[in-house]
Amino acid sequence: MPGLRGAAAGGSPLGLLSCFCFCFFLLLLLLLPGPSSARYEPTWESLDSRPLPAWFDGAKLGIFIHWGLFSVPSFGSEWFWWYWQKEKRDAYVTFMKKNYPPGFTYEDFGPLFTAEFFDANQWADIFSASGAKYIVLTSKHHEGFTLWGSKYSWAWNSVDVGPRRDIVAELASSIRNRTTLHFGLYHSLFEWFNPLFLDDAASMFMKNQFPYHKTLPELYEIVNKYHPEILWSDGDGDAPDTYWNSTGFLAWLYNDSPVRDKIVTNDRWGAGTICKHGGYYTCADRYNPGHLLSHKWENCMTIDKQSWGYRRNAQFSDYLTIEELIKELVETVSCGGNLLVNVGPTHDGRIPVIFEERLRQMGTWLAINEDGIFNTKPWRAQNDSCTHGIWYTFKPNEDIVYAIFFNWPTSGTLMLGEPRGVLGKTKVALLGYAESLPWFPLEKKGIIVAISQLSFNKFPHRWGWTLAITHAS
Repeated sequence: MPGLRGAAAGGSPLGLLSCFCFCFFLLLLLLLPGPSSARYEPTWESLDSRPLPAWFDGAKLGIFIHWGLFSVPSFGSEWFWWYWQKEKRDAYVTFMKKNYPPGFTYEDFGPLFTAEFFDANQWADIFSASGAKYIVLTSKHHEGFTLWGSKYSWAWNSVDVGPRRDIVAELASSIRNRTTLHFGLYHSLFEWFNPLFLDDAASMFMKNQFPYHKTLPELYEIVNKYHPEILWSDGDGDAPDTYWNSTGFLAWLYNDSPVRDKIVTNDRWGAGTICKHGGYYTCADRYNPGHLLSHKWENCMTIDKQSWGYRRNAQFSDYLTIEELIKELVETVSCGGNLLVNVGPTHDGRIPVIFEERLRQMGTWLAINEDGIFNTKPWRAQNDSCTHGIWYTFKPNEDIVYAIFFNWPTSGTLMLGEPRGVLGKTKVALLGYAESLPWFPLEKKGIIVAISQLSFNKFPHRWGWTLAITHAS
């Protein structure tokens, strides 16, 4: 450091002052926390101030996978155990009497959950082909059976019972090695018939044995072991978030966990938190408000309209058509949400072909129309004021409005009541079709787009179409 010594020995007072200021500035840089070192307190006010990781808003489409012991009876609902043993619904009691011997218990389904056809690579390829950007697997549903060898679910997990495989680990590896999808995990806070939870509930949750001996250790375990990018909490059992110590766990998750910079969470962290606290809102199953919300939200829904788990007794009419599924996606994205589409695998590890078909059809549609879905923002109008069934999305950086419609106009023209075009500047294109489309302004606002009857070999696709409108207001 000869320069500093020289300044100290014979430099001017101004030089000494400059040197001091420079050293003080360096010290401040070392002491001041950087932007990534922000700490969150275990309060909802602090936790709710955390920005949602940017990747999630742009992702728009995810795949939900409900798989567990309920996939063995595969009758009625994934709530099979509850409906059979707690509510004693006639259909479930009769089903068991007809198909299983006297004395058969729900625990006896464990060895029958075989997963012999489960191929994580095949699942990953199907999910990737759908065009989705993330998946969420039920690591544990309300029955308490875990799809990993949890230290806190001894003899009630997929490593000790049934397939004797770590399902979570296998799928996480395949997703990360074969796709670009983000890997997420669902986890139920409560368990229907766990004695510790039932004892806590009997005390009006004055006791908290279950969260501290079961739920919280499991949550720390799956985060530290599998590094999910989404943690989809569910099943509060009517207990408040204070019983679950949700704010304490989330503070660790956001501050100190191995996924603190990229983890996304939902809003199901205790009674009263849904649609109020958390990373993004789900508000209810199959939630689709049909209008813009001020907070990021997700529409979690099912291809089988009656159940999240696989049902052998499902009818063909119970499944959404691809047209219905695409409409749900478009409407959800137009209003600022993400769509989480659920499939239910079989007990032996297959994704039923009707689910696979819907996912691959979605991928086919998105291969042409993805620009109008992914990384878009809600526009000033979510749907059209003149023509029913037209929904809008927007890319502000590129100044492109996307108008997505589901009924091809037989007249050869499509009236859009919202965009304001500028002659000589605004351009209209149909995604999947190379040529620009002519358009004409309406008197006050809106445009009429000329869409000729395209020949078969130039027709972009069925089910829905997207207009890209550049430089419109």
